[in-house]
Amino acid sequence: MHFVSFTLQPPGGVVAAIYGQFSAAKAQEIVVARPGGVLELLRPDEASGKVVSVATTPTFSVIRSLAPFRLTGGSRDYVVVGSDAGAVAVVEFDAAANSFARVHCEVFGKTGCRRGVPGQYVCCDPRGRALMVAAVEKQKLVYVMNRDASSNLTIGSPLEAHKAATVCFHAVALDVGFDNPTFAALELEYGDCDADASGEAVDETEKMLTYYELDLGLNHVTRRWSEPVSRTANLLVAVPGGDEGPSGVLVCGENWVAYKHEGHAEVRAPLPRRLGYPANRGLLITATATHRQRELFFFLLQSELGDLYKVTLAWAPGAGVSDVRASVFDCIFPCAALCITRTGLLYAAAEFGDHGLFQFQGIGDDDGAAAAAAVHDPELGDDAASAATVAPTFVASDRPKNLLLLDEPASCRAITDVYCGDLAGEEAPQVYALCGKGHRSSLRVLRHGVAVSEMAVSELPGRPSAVWTVRGRHDEPYDKYIVVSFTNATLVLSIGETVEEVTDSGFLATAPTLDVALLADNALLQVHGEGIRHVRGDLRISEWKTPGRKAIEKAAANERQVAAALAGGEVIYFELDASGALAELGTKELGVEVACLDVGVVPAGRARAPFLALGGWDGSLRLLSLAPDELLVQVATMQLGARAESVRFCETPDGRLGVAAGLANGVLQRAAVDASTGQLGDARARFLGSRAVRLFRVDVGGAPGLLALSSRAWLCYAHAGRLETAPLSYDALEHAAGFKSEQCPEGVVAIAGSTLRIFVPDKLGETFNQSALPLRYTPRRLAVLPGGGHLLVVEADQHAYNDAERRALAAAQSLAGAPAAGGGGGGGGGGDDMDLGDGAGGGGDGAPRVAVCGPTPPADGKWASCVRVVDPVAGRTLELLELGESEAALSCATVSFAGRGGEVFVAVGTARSLTFHPRAHEGCYVHVYRLLESRLVLLHRTEVDDVPLGLAEFRGRLLVAVGATLRMYDLGKRKLLRKTEAALAPTLITKVEVVGDRIFVADAAMSVHLARYVRDRNRLAVFADDPVGRCVTAFAPLDYDTVAVADKFGNVAVLRLGPECSDDVDDAAGDAWDNGRNGGAPNKLTQLAHYHVGDVVTALRKATLVAGGAEGIVYATVSGGVGALVPSASREDRDFFAHLEMHMRQELAPVTGRDHVSYRSYYLPVKDVADGDLCAEFARLPFDAQKRVAEDLDRTPGEVAKKLEDTRNRLL
Repeated sequence: MHFVSFTLQPPGGVVAAIYGQFSAAKAQEIVVARPGGVLELLRPDEASGKVVSVATTPTFSVIRSLAPFRLTGGSRDYVVVGSDAGAVAVVEFDAAANSFARVHCEVFGKTGCRRGVPGQYVCCDPRGRALMVAAVEKQKLVYVMNRDASSNLTIGSPLEAHKAATVCFHAVALDVGFDNPTFAALELEYGDCDADASGEAVDETEKMLTYYELDLGLNHVTRRWSEPVSRTANLLVAVPGGDEGPSGVLVCGENWVAYKHEGHAEVRAPLPRRLGYPANRGLLITATATHRQRELFFFLLQSELGDLYKVTLAWAPGAGVSDVRASVFDCIFPCAALCITRTGLLYAAAEFGDHGLFQFQGIGDDDGAAAAAAVHDPELGDDAASAATVAPTFVASDRPKNLLLLDEPASCRAITDVYCGDLAGEEAPQVYALCGKGHRSSLRVLRHGVAVSEMAVSELPGRPSAVWTVRGRHDEPYDKYIVVSFTNATLVLSIGETVEEVTDSGFLATAPTLDVALLADNALLQVHGEGIRHVRGDLRISEWKTPGRKAIEKAAANERQVAAALAGGEVIYFELDASGALAELGTKELGVEVACLDVGVVPAGRARAPFLALGGWDGSLRLLSLAPDELLVQVATMQLGARAESVRFCETPDGRLGVAAGLANGVLQRAAVDASTGQLGDARARFLGSRAVRLFRVDVGGAPGLLALSSRAWLCYAHAGRLETAPLSYDALEHAAGFKSEQCPEGVVAIAGSTLRIFVPDKLGETFNQSALPLRYTPRRLAVLPGGGHLLVVEADQHAYNDAERRALAAAQSLAGAPAAGGGGGGGGGGDDMDLGDGAGGGGDGAPRVAVCGPTPPADGKWASCVRVVDPVAGRTLELLELGESEAALSCATVSFAGRGGEVFVAVGTARSLTFHPRAHEGCYVHVYRLLESRLVLLHRTEVDDVPLGLAEFRGRLLVAVGATLRMYDLGKRKLLRKTEAALAPTLITKVEVVGDRIFVADAAMSVHLARYVRDRNRLAVFADDPVGRCVTAFAPLDYDTVAVADKFGNVAVLRLGPECSDDVDDAAGDAWDNGRNGGAPNKLTQLAHYHVGDVVTALRKATLVAGGAEGIVYATVSGGVGALVPSASREDRDFFAHLEMHMRQELAPVTGRDHVSYRSYYLPVKDVADGDLCAEFARLPFDAQKRVAEDLDRTPGEVAKKLEDTRNRLL
């Protein structure tokens, strides 16, 4: 068994984000590092207010840190990447290749995320002279950066700044002007603690702020200064220096923020606290951003709750800092990184859920905001209780006052469970994913295809057959007319502030139209069944009539050429002459009826399109030359296998000419066209739907594309140098045309039934488009309810109040009269609108609301939980049951008990007052509900001994995983009746699945066990297990003997019970299976495949993602990524991908310097899985490298690309 791994949706989470000018001078851009080792360049679009993804580059490594770097006098920024490669990489953005390229890669240690190998922290001198790479423990390396005579970046040898037995918590580069570069580090020396057996030295250990100075003259690094700081300090923020500020650092810790600098006394201020926040709980800063302008700078600090604080310093040159002021700026969601641009935008990379792009509406100078000044009382400690006595309080508001939300880039982080199936009846399965955490949780419906923004829908008088758009003149940027053809008439509509019918356009309104074009002399052309109508600008009309009684059946035109196909297979060709008249230049008898034709677009700098494409009723595609010396001479032909319904010339992403044919059997076939000879080659086919495919030219992303209409609408466009073919998430369409207006520069006008629709393709380049149903708490599990396509979702949040308690607290806080965040009026806070699926709407002033974290209980073990029935297609909550008494719903399943007439019940496993350190609870239960028309009615609940994390139906009974024990229950009148039980797992059963009469049991630390129920002895017994211990996070049975397993280290493995074990297992030998627990089960699972994904996999499903597609193993990760392992169809495919991957490892060096095979073999060697993402990079290789790799594979570059495309299309 062999698989190919593809990433279908990249992770939405962000590890680190930096701001700079990476592609060009004065560009406002953000570089983010995503889980899985992806570098992505983002650019805020000022016109649309959206965040645009410019380029992504996979690094096949774990990116740990990022830092921008610019040489003195430079105009562009480099990116310094700290990773698990054991090297520091300096990369730059290559605009020509649209990807990041390595400039330098300096190796200094072993690979992997090790505490003693630098890479966890990277910081760069603001003047571009040096950078520091630090490890969690001991090692720090400083590199001197410079430029050579050719102005190329050079990097010096590493200078060591190590200190043994020292843990580093953070590191930054100080702004010291042009003095020697200086770096600050938060350190704690633990050497004395290790040597002290009594443990008393721990209380005396101090965390230190240490300055490291690089002497550029001596080329040496020294420890210049060190001073104790708060034991809770976790972050440093560099303060501007030179003429702009006092230099030094802000030390951020729990509850306090302090200014520190060499030779300067500490100045600290408490962080304002939310009203009602427990006094015994600390408040930690997790993200920071600095805004710098001439004569103005301030810092934005964000707490773990999501509250933003504006920190300013009162300072004077030569006098130092006299005050630190921390005021509440606004409340948003907790972020992993913050970036402030020079154009007044704030990019907030959320920890969970969608990210945010905000515009500054103010800088927080409102006197009504809660603010804290410096406190100079030495008696006050660093603990939360001391800070609470002097910190001002405020009420969190979900209506930001200083920030305006412009865009929410989608992110599915963190996915907890998925289901793949066609609940919406759309012919293609959807992916239903539980995402997010707490108040930012949601149920996402992922549909394969491009999202669509509908602009207008209008009813038409009748059922139209075709539509076109046309400009009034070539120098006009927007379309002027929409031409709609009916079976016996033509309707012309003008485009303006309103769409109105035009009667003086010069078009023949009493006949159906076959084609419309704007000619080079700004005259309009209409082709109808009886002739060609030429309408000049002064409405002078000239018309060419068909000879005899023949009728025009098909036509195609561009600005200078017209081709018409008459009945009987006769083709007549026209060109626009110098006098502005259409001159008939030639006629050709094909001997076969013409089904479709196209003349393409006139290339820039050319007088005419070079070829005419014709599709015949005999299933052939012909290319005729339009050169004057070879007019209508056939230059190429190709058999399509079916009649062509439509044909269009197109352009490949690399600028070459191609032709696409939509066939009557629903297949789209593409071929490359030799621009000089017209020969056809590199043919590729893809099935689009059950109806004949019709093709139309549209503009997509500033480049020409094709819209293919079958039973679904598909968009073919170039993105990131690749040709993408994806369905539109929209209704089936019958005819379409490109549409340009001031409000819609790249739209589409289309016909669906008797309606005329205008829409815009949105979020290009994404495999899935998303719709979200907000949830109240963190979703844990989902189950499909039979019959109506509804889903059951269980939600639970730790350290949270339930909805009723939250509303009561919000009402009490509003009566207290505390100031709101940002100085505005008191909002509800806590995301109180996130209840029955209603999203956060607009505030009272029309501004978008931002869901904020709710109040925090003072004690551990407080849970909020609910059970929800949703209609995912309509996006509605049908039933919501709130659980009380700190009870948390953790698992769910549907079960049809024997003897109940097939009635389906819902079982929910709960735990009350559950804590994890130590693991304890005050009672665990299994609730059984009756399902009555999407309503849940509690039948009874049964107490169990331990947390029930796994539920499954088995032969009319319910299997319940109670800790490490598996129990079987039947339905009783007052509670569940225990039938049997067995301790099947060593530690903790996390999930149970049933296939036939086999039970698959996942253990939290010891992989998967296979068990069977012995009816004669009423026993559950394990007969097979995995010899490799795996901390299972998800698993999915593939068949009776095979299971896919994912662990918490980011590995996916496929295990199988050998055929030699099947007879023994199926033999009812009873005790033969119970062969001593010390040595495990008598049979062992064999590992068929193993692959390191690079992120923790939280859900696995065997599924198909497109109608008629191949089954694959679909996985979802905690960071919001979705991928699939596609089984190879043949040994030839297996050999192809194995050899292509081998060549790509040699040709493509990851920018961080990580070895690819080592990365994919992080914990165990990769086995029988090819990296499809690496193989897909074949298209980005230079052509010489593509040719060299293809020759070694005994193929052409086109055949290699076709094989990659066909393999991916098997799944999507």
